[in-house]
Amino acid sequence: MSYLDFCQNMTQFIQNCPSMFHSVATIEKELQAKNYTLLKEKEAWNIEPGHGYYVIRNNSSICAFYVPQEITDYHFQISASHSDSPTYKIKAIPEYKGPEPYVRLDVEAYGGMIDSTWFDRPLTIAGRVLVETDKGLENRLLYIDRDILMIPNVCIHFNRQVNDGYSYNRAVDLPPMLSAGEMKKGSFDEMVAKELGVEVSAIRGKDLFLVNRQNGLVWGYENEFVSSPKLDDLECAYSTLQGFLDADHTKKVDVYVCFDNEEVGSNTKQGAMSTFLKDTLKRVNAALGKTSEEYYRAVSGSFLVSADNGHALHPNHPEKNDPANTVFMNQGPIIKESANQKYTTDGFSRAVFASICKKANVPFQCFANRSDIVGGSTLGNLSNTQVSVHAVDTGLAQLAMHSSFETGGAKDPYYLYEALKEFYNTNIIIDGADTVTFD
Repeated sequence: MSYLDFCQNMTQFIQNCPSMFHSVATIEKELQAKNYTLLKEKEAWNIEPGHGYYVIRNNSSICAFYVPQEITDYHFQISASHSDSPTYKIKAIPEYKGPEPYVRLDVEAYGGMIDSTWFDRPLTIAGRVLVETDKGLENRLLYIDRDILMIPNVCIHFNRQVNDGYSYNRAVDLPPMLSAGEMKKGSFDEMVAKELGVEVSAIRGKDLFLVNRQNGLVWGYENEFVSSPKLDDLECAYSTLQGFLDADHTKKVDVYVCFDNEEVGSNTKQGAMSTFLKDTLKRVNAALGKTSEEYYRAVSGSFLVSADNGHALHPNHPEKNDPANTVFMNQGPIIKESANQKYTTDGFSRAVFASICKKANVPFQCFANRSDIVGGSTLGNLSNTQVSVHAVDTGLAQLAMHSSFETGGAKDPYYLYEALKEFYNTNIIIDGADTVTFD
């Protein structure tokens, strides 16, 4: 497969993931296509060698693993990404009525988005709805595949300072317009009920978010760029998943995990700081007939690749980047490092991942923030509070991070795929922080 085909497949994957709940459902379909078996947290686990399995928490985080026929070096090789992206969540009572005759939605920010990028473009809603049935409550996915919302800018004649660094007020400027008069207060839930084929009275709870309706695309005269909603972090979620699915799983237990809630701190029951990964690994250990002592020994020899995008040099603002540790699109995965441990990379884990990239014939780059600019953090060091392993923070270089329509390099998803496939194909034997053998 060419990098271009891979990138176009990725944009279709992202289009199928309008919310974190849809992201997990889409990943689940890919796992099922490879004959992975669903395990439920409330049920006993029966694990057989030579098979792949997955478990879902809250319908928004997913962890898959493969147990080979023979484990000759018991440890875990893990990749982690996240299913969520910055957007706006619709509140439980969803509507503002007026000024007459308008109906607007009451929304609040989920994560740290660039507000201005959400104006004047077709939007819709997606997420999950809990509906009452004869037997109790049932979870339903919702995606309205139509252009139904818009957040209109105020015309420049009434906002002359809009091009002078205008500060948007999310309570005043961001409510999306739902109707100019045809719909009334209460129409939102009626719309949701109609889409789900239930009565309004059956709706008991909902987690619904705004969705940018623009489809992703590869662009540029030489097909150099890819732009899409949610590149951060579905680009990494897809590339690491494909590397996991296409690898030859031997000698150790390979793990793929995609967490929810990274954009709001990961401190939830399904986030990277939760027990989700630890619970899964401990239950795998028990199902394999291993002892607690064997679990701790396995973890000590394990390795995590945390995959979340980073900042490419912006052509209009090169001064924002560190002059030496600068990364570019289409030049391979980036290795992110921070002295204050906002990233989990250290010299040891950098060397391991760089060696994997070299084995895969994949270029890689080194990223660090300017020393006078505080950067963001990601899920690697947060996950390590529950499962403490050697770990590297990697990802792909992109522009316009947290815009509603982000831009990256079209070659990079395939580079990350090749690196992760090699990561899973390689048995990484770690002895403390002294030696590493690649088998």
